Amino acid sequence: MRAGEPRPYNLRGMFTGIVSHVGRVVEWRPGHVAIEQQEVVLRLERGGSIAVNGVCLTVTRIEAATFFADLVPETLRRTNLGELRPGDEVNLELPLRLEQGLDGHLVQGHVDATARVSGIHDVELGKEVSFELPTHLLPYVTEKGSIAVDGTSLTVAEVDQRTATFTVAMIPHTLERTVARHYAPGRLVNLEVDVVARYVERLMKNGTGA
Repeated sequence: MRAGEPRPYNLRGMFTGIVSHVGRVVEWRPGHVAIEQQEVVLRLERGGSIAVNGVCLTVTRIEAATFFADLVPETLRRTNLGELRPGDEVNLELPLRLEQGLDGHLVQGHVDATARVSGIHDVELGKEVSFELPTHLLPYVTEKGSIAVDGTSLTVAEVDQRTATFTVAMIPHTLERTVARHYAPGRLVNLEVDVVARYVERLMKNGTGA
């Protein structure tokens, strides 16, 4: 941010699923992670939020091109951040700004579950990638609906109730600009279902007295 520019008002803990940069883990130890990404660091401040692989973290320290964040046990249990090691790449997204358009869908940075990549198929324009779908998330994932995978907003192409999997189509741009380029069967990813689907279900339950 240049001197004299008004500071944009960020909606803390609210994202769009549009990954802006890929960062590199330079330090990982129990309870702490350090990630290097020069362009992102220039827009961060201590105490601010950032989504790392779709997980909303608080920036605790900034040094040169690196930012630091704490990882509490709950985060390590519920996300794939516990598997990170120095050299790994991660998806990064800064919080949604009031003046910013909503290109993806509303993402809170609250991971619902982790799942494994179950299959990858090359198609004419990119890849079709399938993921496990935990049974408790089945009601919230539907064909043509939205889901965040490692913080990336994606459109569900197919849901297979029989195998409890879902498939998304990834275009070359997504594969080039996110950690999806490293996906292989068995890789652990973070999932966050569409928050609108959750609210719709709650309203329907309340309306029927369920």
